[in-house]
Amino acid sequence: MTIGVIISTYNNHAWLEKTLWGYMCQLRPADEIIIADDGSKPETRNMVKKYENSLPIKYVWHEDKGFRKTKILNEALKVAESDYLIFTDQDCIPRNDFIATHESHARQGHFLSGGYFRLPMSISQEITQDDIASQQVFQLKWLRQHGLKLTFKCTKLIHARWFTRMMNCITPTGATWNGMNSSGWRSDILAAKGFDERMQYGGEDRELGERLVNAGVSGVQIRYSAIVLHLDHQRPYKNVEAIEKNRSIRKQTRENHSTQTDYGL
Repeated sequence: MTIGVIISTYNNHAWLEKTLWGYMCQLRPADEIIIADDGSKPETRNMVKKYENSLPIKYVWHEDKGFRKTKILNEALKVAESDYLIFTDQDCIPRNDFIATHESHARQGHFLSGGYFRLPMSISQEITQDDIASQQVFQLKWLRQHGLKLTFKCTKLIHARWFTRMMNCITPTGATWNGMNSSGWRSDILAAKGFDERMQYGGEDRELGERLVNAGVSGVQIRYSAIVLHLDHQRPYKNVEAIEKNRSIRKQTRENHSTQTDYGL
């Protein structure tokens, strides 16, 4: 099967570049990488151009009219050609087995639910292309040397198949559609009519997963297998009113057992 990666971005070309470095190191390269740009200034487009000879990039942009991530993701879906699509964000550096892991777990009738390992700002800023190319940035020893505090969440970086399988099974976290690290069949996502464009920040990605579940496409947990490092950043677009509106839409989706949206593709 062919695999595409859709990366959402907005006015943070420095973090997006680090993420692209991660996709240059993949053991299983992407067949297409679609940058879904929610209205960034020209700096982002200019940076992306530097990598168009190294990566199979497509660039989709629309005018900045506030937080419209779901709309630009739908525009990215219109140009996507791959059988299977991985969705992630500009601030998520993938480990070199990231695409290969999604590919190996992909099954008909399912979508995959990953997570992320959050880094503090100090480490986020220090990471270089060499750190990513060598994969040392995914090693706890290297992270500890750069000031990371040990917590239970560090278990996500233990790279042992038996351990990740066990942790995926016993984690209490549900297998939801998470915008920073989830994947599914393009045909299933198109059948659901893509993302609900009424949704703003706060669970906007999860609503798609709830429609997929209503249609019989169940989530599979791979949060300990498909690893991305989440670079720190602020969220000026976060607001309580939008989050409450999103919760209301998601509630309707669950109560009505909706499998499609009238506000998507």
